Amino acid sequence: MVEWSSDTMKKPMLIMLIVVVLLFGGIFGYKIFMGRMISHYMATMGAPPVYVSAMDVKYYNWQPQLKAAGSLRAVLGVNITTELAGMIRSIHFVPGSIVKKGDLLVQLDIDPDTAQLHTLQANAELAAIVYKRDSAQLEIHAISKATLDSDDANLKSTLAQVAQQTAIIAQKTIRAPFNGRLGISAVNPGQYLNPGDKVTMLQTLDPIYADFYVPQEALASIKIGQPVNLTVDTFPTLRFTGVITTVDPGLDTNVRNVQVEATIPNPQFNLAPGMFAAVTVNTGKPVPRLTLPLSAVSFNPYGEVVYVIRKETSKDKKKEPILVAKETFVITGEKRGDQVSILQGLKAGDKVVTSGQLKLKNGSVVIINNTIIPANNPAPTPTDE
Repeated sequence: MVEWSSDTMKKPMLIMLIVVVLLFGGIFGYKIFMGRMISHYMATMGAPPVYVSAMDVKYYNWQPQLKAAGSLRAVLGVNITTELAGMIRSIHFVPGSIVKKGDLLVQLDIDPDTAQLHTLQANAELAAIVYKRDSAQLEIHAISKATLDSDDANLKSTLAQVAQQTAIIAQKTIRAPFNGRLGISAVNPGQYLNPGDKVTMLQTLDPIYADFYVPQEALASIKIGQPVNLTVDTFPTLRFTGVITTVDPGLDTNVRNVQVEATIPNPQFNLAPGMFAAVTVNTGKPVPRLTLPLSAVSFNPYGEVVYVIRKETSKDKKKEPILVAKETFVITGEKRGDQVSILQGLKAGDKVVTSGQLKLKNGSVVIINNTIIPANNPAPTPTDE
């Protein structure tokens, strides 16, 4: 039997431990070496340049404008009804048609009223004959002046009764009170109509009113006769033009706004009462302002930021100046279409990044590629797809 001594067993264990230590030490050493090499490479090579589009900041004529939400209202508009109750004999209008003032719309039953009118007219004719005869009698003193006065009063009374009955018949003959377009019919022949019951709607659509509110600080820039432009969702490609015709003399004490009324020509009847409208009012002469596309400005809680491209003193392999994007805070003003005005932070001639900002940080090296440039239209028009 072979006996193993303790020294004989310790030697292989020691060798194994040394091998393990050397193995793990080599691995960790390799990792550290690679990390230092990568760091050195990144430090010497730097981040790759970022492709961006850019443009020079310039002055453009900027039209000061006031924008508001408006509501359209008919110049004249009513629900047609009757003054007197009666049975509908006939309907003389086509729903949705254009009518003129005085056109017959609905005729109520007037047969009993017409018969009563004939009776009153006969009485009036008799009273006129009596008055004429007694006038001749008075000239020869055959009757007293009191009798002739009584005949005169009777004649006037009968004529008044005829006029009253004629008015009753006219009230039961429903006519259009003004020019306009009719709505949907709410009645039928044979229906009993009470005063206040709706027959149909009548609206004058050309021209049409646009009501909107402006804050009190803008009141000084609103004048009667100022041009107004408006758009509606129904016709997004159309722009309607009118003028301001009325400004309320008082303000709403709850919100300190004043109501303004504009009159808009509507010959094609594209606009209808009750429509929502986006109203724009030009409030002064155009002024020169620095502008940029909206896409060039990054809006965040800390302020508005743009990237201005600067030329470095060092040059690249092609002996061209290296371009670097510098983060710059700006103060923006009004917006119009795809553009925004710049009040502070830039000057004319600065070259600003217009797209590709998401890949940038302060000091990033950039290469300008204006193959694709962002929209920069002050008055874009939606296109139908």
